[in-house]
Amino acid sequence: MPHTINLLPIQTTRLRRSQGRSYFVDAQGQNLPSVTSILNATKPAEARRALARWKQRVGPETAQQISTSASRRGSQTHKFLQDYLLGRDSVCPDPVLPYWQSLETVMLHISNVRLVEGTVFHYDLGYAGKVDCVASYQGVPCVVDWKTSDRPKETIQRLYDNPLQVAAYCGAVNHTYAPQDVHLTTALIVIAIPDQPAEVFWFDADDLRVYWHQWQERLQQFYGDHG
Repeated sequence: MPHTINLLPIQTTRLRRSQGRSYFVDAQGQNLPSVTSILNATKPAEARRALARWKQRVGPETAQQISTSASRRGSQTHKFLQDYLLGRDSVCPDPVLPYWQSLETVMLHISNVRLVEGTVFHYDLGYAGKVDCVASYQGVPCVVDWKTSDRPKETIQRLYDNPLQVAAYCGAVNHTYAPQDVHLTTALIVIAIPDQPAEVFWFDADDLRVYWHQWQERLQQFYGDHG
């Protein structure tokens, strides 16, 4: 087996969609809005304008095709990574292969897998999310978020809300798994790109603190607007 697996208890959950938003429902029937739904609902005006300009530039049909293709590619890659991280035998689908090859060097540094595609809840702050992975990277426990892209991001600014997303996940992992004494302070965003090594963006405790505050502001905005 290429890495150690030491899984945390899995939460029993289901996904509910309502009015274009996603909610995670726990075993007791409590449902909380997803991190991605909160970020989408509170997207800054400039980000909305940039998205509208892009759709106008490429045309609505092309924009839809690009979005659908990216979503399918991301889902297939996540499914294969889930099998790999959980030690299951799985054949890499052809469309995923360029992204898997991009990720192989990163995988050499992944160990002690604790959670894969696991749902976490932050009851105090009122949100939930599905975390790609909790594992150690180069020996440091962290939240890991896998992304696929056709070209490098190059800067943190071009990750848009992704750093807020991993900060939110980090907080919810710590909240959900407090009984297991889990206390994560670092996160990793990995961008798989065909024909080149994956980009790795590492967020230490100071970085995450900044994004955690930004996430809390977006949460307050969400509940202020939609409370």
